[in-house]
Amino acid sequence: MQQIRTALLSFGMSGRVFHAPFIHLHPGLELYDVWERTKSASLEFYPGIRIFRSLEELLADERIELVIVNTPTNTHFEYTKKVLEAGKHAVVEKAFTTSVAEAIELQQLAAQKHKKISVFQNRRWDSDFKTVKKIVEEGWLGDITEAEFHFDRYKEELSPKMHKEIPGPGAGVLNDLGPHLIDQALFLFGMPDALFADIRITRPVSQVDDYFELLLYYKTMRVRLKAGYLVREPLPSFIVHGHKGSFIKTRADVQEADLIENKKPGGTDWGIEPVSEEGLLHTEKNGKIIRERVHTLQGNYYAYYEAVYHALTQNTEMPVTVQDGINVVRIIETAVQSSAAGKLIQL
Repeated sequence: MQQIRTALLSFGMSGRVFHAPFIHLHPGLELYDVWERTKSASLEFYPGIRIFRSLEELLADERIELVIVNTPTNTHFEYTKKVLEAGKHAVVEKAFTTSVAEAIELQQLAAQKHKKISVFQNRRWDSDFKTVKKIVEEGWLGDITEAEFHFDRYKEELSPKMHKEIPGPGAGVLNDLGPHLIDQALFLFGMPDALFADIRITRPVSQVDDYFELLLYYKTMRVRLKAGYLVREPLPSFIVHGHKGSFIKTRADVQEADLIENKKPGGTDWGIEPVSEEGLLHTEKNGKIIRERVHTLQGNYYAYYEAVYHALTQNTEMPVTVQDGINVVRIIETAVQSSAAGKLIQL
């Protein structure tokens, strides 16, 4: 099997939890090295890994083919540009960049260098969202009229990751949790025709947005996306209504919690939600009204890196394309404009 030597640009939570375990697990991806500026935390988990103290030294290694840009959002453009200029493929954490102009420049540079970019949107492979997608695509609800996706938390204190809390490009909940919800909505329904946004600060300690509500306008339906940090008792995270019925589902994917506890992915029971979290389907089936629980599909973040490997070795499309990343940034950029102006904006 062809080996793709892969480097991480950080070994914080995202590197340790969301990237390294799946790169290490994949037989065709070699977790080759990591950029750790002062620490050597990666050696505790991967004793054979190489550590570089500078980005320039890492990118000078011609043996590296794929680089994971999992640093703060406001660094994505600068670092990804350097990765591409060094002749390497890139996986870039969400949000892709802090502006559409930056995202398009990286798209053009990747084309010039004949390199591939993928934006890391692991939530497409959450058990809950996979189940919602299956219900919608199989037509159980008929033509969709309305959908509402939530990513709510109760968190009065600020994040210890201060780049998320200090005003500036890439900060705030719209750039942090927003890309998850926006990508899921666009993946399921496509780009909207227009949007209206309400973006606010709700916690006295916060200096950046910690609440947003986006209303996406489609010709025959509306999609509402919401996230906030003062939601002690959340609503179901996925609510979808159609001409035939409704489907309601909690956000209950277990993968992140298991990864934080250093559980190893890959077993037959990986990514399986508790039965108690099954979604509720209320619709028509064979001419009869039914109201029943639906078996939740298995979550599987490994599938993302399997698709990345296939794209790099078979020259197929990346699982989350650079255009997907641009579309999410465009929604974020337009939402900020809409909230500031207090009006609907066409896309």
